[in-house]
Amino acid sequence: MTASRTARERVRAELTREITDIARRQLATEGAGGLSLRAVAREMGMVSSAIYRYFPSRDDLLTALIIDGYNALGEAVERGEAACPREDHLGRWLAACHAVRDWALAHPHEYALLYGSPVPGYHAPQDTVPARARDVTVLGELIADAWRAGAVHLPERLPAPPPALASQAGAFRQLMPGVPDDVVWAAAAAWTTLYGWINFEVFGQFNNVIDDRRPAFDHAMRLTATAMGLTPS
Repeated sequence: MTASRTARERVRAELTREITDIARRQLATEGAGGLSLRAVAREMGMVSSAIYRYFPSRDDLLTALIIDGYNALGEAVERGEAACPREDHLGRWLAACHAVRDWALAHPHEYALLYGSPVPGYHAPQDTVPARARDVTVLGELIADAWRAGAVHLPERLPAPPPALASQAGAFRQLMPGVPDDVVWAAAAAWTTLYGWINFEVFGQFNNVIDDRRPAFDHAMRLTATAMGLTPS
């Protein structure tokens, strides 16, 4: 009985993986809005009613793809940042940034699902939150590490956050406990600048504008690091 259940679970896992692999290919040809369980079933040679035993709706399949995407991105960022010495906070930041960009360029359609236009009618459930937090958790940890080490030196003329933002930093501060508001907001600006740059690159806004994009990206991320107060170790 146990062996039979294990075999069924293995078959289910393999079919689930095949469904999501085909769905990712659909993202490249049809976009997230065109994702179709029936089309996936046809490609698999499966009757359309059978696929609903694995994913009851298109939104369930989208959620699985989103979680897979965030986890893959998060793993890439964690792996890239972990390769740097812990005391090299600037190096850790740059490694994390390049890991995000490299993953996005290698998986543009999955990146578009995560950071492109919202899919009409779809609302991401709370199930996506832990995977979504993996990359920003890396940022929070390295900023908190740098602050505790006395390695954060904000530029003298950096604008101070207005008092009205004091109550808005809570979510960010959870990622970097003990870090003051001015550093928290500098880090938030840096992270959104990172994704803004990558969105421009992935979605073609740099075409005929910047040709040698990797060094341009690296320089931009060093500028954001300076705004956060990270300096070479």
